[in-house]
Amino acid sequence: MPTYKYEALDTSGNEVKDSIEAANEEEAQAKVKSKGYFVTKLTAMAGAAGAKGKKKKKAGKSRKTFTIGGVKNKHLVTFTRQFSTLQDAGLPVLRSLRILERQMKPSVLKNALIDVVEDVEGGMSLSEALGKHPKCFSKLYVNMVKAGEAGGALEVILQRLADFLEKAASLKAKIIGAMVYPAVVIFVAVAILTFIMVAIIPKFKKIFDEFGLTLPWATQTLIKVSGWMSEFWWTLPLFPMTLYFLMKLMRLSRAGNFALDRAVLWIPIIGQLIEKTIVARTMRTLGTLISSGVPILEAINIVKETANNAVFERMFQRVLESIREGDTIAEPLKEARLVDDMVVNMVEVGEETGDLDTMLYKIADFYDEQVDVLVKSLISLLEPIMIVFLGFTIGAIVISLFLPLIKLLEGLSK
Repeated sequence: MPTYKYEALDTSGNEVKDSIEAANEEEAQAKVKSKGYFVTKLTAMAGAAGAKGKKKKKAGKSRKTFTIGGVKNKHLVTFTRQFSTLQDAGLPVLRSLRILERQMKPSVLKNALIDVVEDVEGGMSLSEALGKHPKCFSKLYVNMVKAGEAGGALEVILQRLADFLEKAASLKAKIIGAMVYPAVVIFVAVAILTFIMVAIIPKFKKIFDEFGLTLPWATQTLIKVSGWMSEFWWTLPLFPMTLYFLMKLMRLSRAGNFALDRAVLWIPIIGQLIEKTIVARTMRTLGTLISSGVPILEAINIVKETANNAVFERMFQRVLESIREGDTIAEPLKEARLVDDMVVNMVEVGEETGDLDTMLYKIADFYDEQVDVLVKSLISLLEPIMIVFLGFTIGAIVISLFLPLIKLLEGLSK
């Protein structure tokens, strides 16, 4: 019969270390609990159990399937919420992971869970096992699970994680959904204009050439642009591609990366939208980490990495240095001038009252609403801009084409 080494706490809170023989991990858990102990760690010892573990490891690897891409947010949220429910029901971590892994369809997340089950079975902590798969479980996710393990409240932490992931996904979906309509309209407009320039205008050019008309400068310019597009249409995709690679090249240097991120924040409306989105995401992340028991320095370091903007990263680096020196969070936020005074005041109140996480949640909720308002304002602004642009462009084309025809008709009428 396999032997299991365990660490547990007795009724007085003292740590107990011993070993026990059992047919499987569930039986070992039950035997330790029957002694009145609370199990904190259970590891299969070498020998028969080790051989069994190796067989399971090989079997686990054979269950993996070929997958491409990343982990969908909704799948991660579902897994996290189900994991929380199983933990709340009192099931051991390993058994919960096995249940969730078996019922999951082939995916990147399932392959990662197969490895996580094997690692936890081998004695590794859950947070360490999850940390081996950064593509599936972010640093935020791993650190929150680590805090849950240390505090003995894993089910609560997992519930918070699921809520956080859902809200973050909801905010992202709102922004993407709002951008779909303008993107479709712009694409259709460009397609129509390209068709006119490549297919329609050359036919008018033939008519003008046949009659030997002297063309106005507007018509000549239009025909030249049409001729260039007809002959060198393949160069059109090079413009956005060149811009994209130029930006990538600039981001290789720290100064260039900072300059680009600063320039993006200066764009009217869009810059405000990006700024408020980052504030909402970082404040919610920081609040979630603090309420979950993650140390403040570690929490701010994680938030800095999730900002995805060099300007905000610099701000959080100053916050980090301020805390290390024993100062407050509010002061470097105020000096950075990236967030409103309301944010600074609420953070300051949160620090003074010891209720910082609640204040951070309120800031995030407020900025989520601000993002909604800005998205609606952006759509309202884009619609008339696109209509005016299309009207002006189509009007200019029509006038340029009909000016020679009007002259032709005037000549024929004489």
